[in-house]
Amino acid sequence: MKFIDEVTLHCASGHGGAGCVSFRREKFIPFGGPNGGDGGRGGDLIFEATKALSTLLELRHKQHQKAERGRHGMGKDRHGAAGEDLVVKVPVGTLIKDFETGEVLADLTEDGQRIILLKGGRGGQGNARFATATNKAPKFAQPGEEGEERKLRLELKLMADVGLLGLPNAGKSSLITKVSAARPKIADYPFTTLAPSLGVVGYKNYRSFVMADIPGIIEGAHEGAGLGHRFLKHLERSGILVHLVDISGLPESDPYAAFEAINRELAMFSEELGQKAQIVGLTKMDLPAAQEHLAEAQAWFQERKIPVYPISSITGEGVEALLDAIAERLWSAPKEEW
Repeated sequence: MKFIDEVTLHCASGHGGAGCVSFRREKFIPFGGPNGGDGGRGGDLIFEATKALSTLLELRHKQHQKAERGRHGMGKDRHGAAGEDLVVKVPVGTLIKDFETGEVLADLTEDGQRIILLKGGRGGQGNARFATATNKAPKFAQPGEEGEERKLRLELKLMADVGLLGLPNAGKSSLITKVSAARPKIADYPFTTLAPSLGVVGYKNYRSFVMADIPGIIEGAHEGAGLGHRFLKHLERSGILVHLVDISGLPESDPYAAFEAINRELAMFSEELGQKAQIVGLTKMDLPAAQEHLAEAQAWFQERKIPVYPISSITGEGVEALLDAIAERLWSAPKEEW
């Protein structure tokens, strides 16, 4: 399934039905009086979050969303039926903004959460409502009230407890494949992962947490370099970040400079994101080159008081210790102490 995390919608609630001008006309009743019914109210436009969806793909092909209008009133005091509400289902984590101003109108972060974004127009009153002692035969009725219209921007930010980040080909997809049922594409070239993927990691005592594999981030990502800032936003909702670093390329590559560059990108994209707690995983420990530079890497990170865990997603070495550290951060330590 194609991953779509942004979409623009043209939305409208239903117009209210018009009231009716009608008079009772029956045999032997010369002055029947007004009996025009009211118009029905227009349908509301409602957004509902659901775990059943993981992308905005369906809305990409239905960019015009309009609720049903109310029916008009009729004679014999018959009121028009109300228009049916339109419920637009979106993935949990969807942010709804006004397209013109950028104002955040709703942030749907829980399964089943609903918001009435556009109210339907009220139905007009029929002429039977306007009969008085001095005007027993009113020849007018109210028109229905128009519904609301708005152009909206929907942005999906994945709801994950743990966000994986790192350079392209650092081993993020391999790790999430090892610890969950997620199956992102894995290959030995950069930018294999082109869209975020979620995996549920089963932990001890039947507990679990959600991990997100974010496409590789490079220097300049906050300005659109590589896959750009489009995917950085998915890290904002993560409780903690697991930063994977590949040291098997030393000394030709400089993973320490890359680590600092990525953290600068996070801070430039969002101050909050730049301050999130991180755990470092030193990947590909099944390779002799990584083992050779392990002590050097551990010393570098420990000097900066950053928790570091050497792992291999191929052999499983160190993975359990990394999951223990993640679980401790998620469920034990207060955020102030991270």
